[in-house]
Amino acid sequence: MPTDGEAAIKAEGLAKRFDEVQAVAGVDFAVQAGELFGFLGPNGAGKTTTINMLTGLARPDAGTIHIAGIDCSGNPKAAQHLMGIVPDESNLYPELTGFGNLSFCGALYGMSKRNRERRAEELLARFGLADAARRKFAGYSRGMKRKLTIAAGIIHSPPILFLDEPTTGIDVASARQIRQLIADLNVGGTTIFLTTHYIEEAERLCRRIAFIVRGRIVRTDTVEDLMRQTEGRHVVEFTATNDAARLCKAMMTDFPNLRCHAVTGGGIRVESSEPVRVGPLVRFLEDRNVEVSEARKIRPSLEDVFVHVTGIEARAMKQEKEKAKRGGGA
Repeated sequence: MPTDGEAAIKAEGLAKRFDEVQAVAGVDFAVQAGELFGFLGPNGAGKTTTINMLTGLARPDAGTIHIAGIDCSGNPKAAQHLMGIVPDESNLYPELTGFGNLSFCGALYGMSKRNRERRAEELLARFGLADAARRKFAGYSRGMKRKLTIAAGIIHSPPILFLDEPTTGIDVASARQIRQLIADLNVGGTTIFLTTHYIEEAERLCRRIAFIVRGRIVRTDTVEDLMRQTEGRHVVEFTATNDAARLCKAMMTDFPNLRCHAVTGGGIRVESSEPVRVGPLVRFLEDRNVEVSEARKIRPSLEDVFVHVTGIEARAMKQEKEKAKRGGGA
């Protein structure tokens, strides 16, 4: 593990190109020991390519990688004994049982039969999979598969864990359980590098977050400091679906001190540095034959910061990723 003051994960000038696509374009970051670090961005931003380079699954075209002080630039496998890796798609064997998969993964890491079987039973119980231990992995639900894949990634108790989109495409209850498991692992001392497109997931779990867009990191900061950008901002959201983009343009003409944009799924979001008077805005909409079913003041969130920094609307980003998953994309 790293010595005092040394980063558990450090990347400098990391770059990777696939034909004409610059997937990652010279990123720099460091993750301290015991930190839960979030890599947040839309589908195709370079998250998975970055995690593949860090874990030795892809060779960078340029840049250096240090894991726990070990230079992995020339030897991508040099620090793999220190890592747990959970890819965005399961890499376990459908014909093996849950217990069999974990035992097999333990054998790959050189664990003795006794230790790997004891550890497998322990993790199956911890992840709520004990009753399914002797069932084939192919018959598991998506949420169960995700939990077992994470269990396989930590079978050897690695000090550093890489998680690529751990809750994408699973049900709400399973996602909640997995987030709690991730938080518990971090509290126990595991350094975690987490890629996600769920802003609320990053906000809830991570101490620091890097925003990555088109292969470049556009901002890295603590959640606390990112949220300071929302201080003094007042936000009201109207549920009104009649041509929201056109209405926003007209609204900003009549109310020049407001900023306004259409919200995915129908609605209008209004922002101001001063308290927003709802009455005049409702009358403005009703005068244009728009029925307002709801007007609510909302607390600015990390989503607002992300939209401000990247220009990417968060709900659209989430829908894009879920669509890709349903269609079999990465």
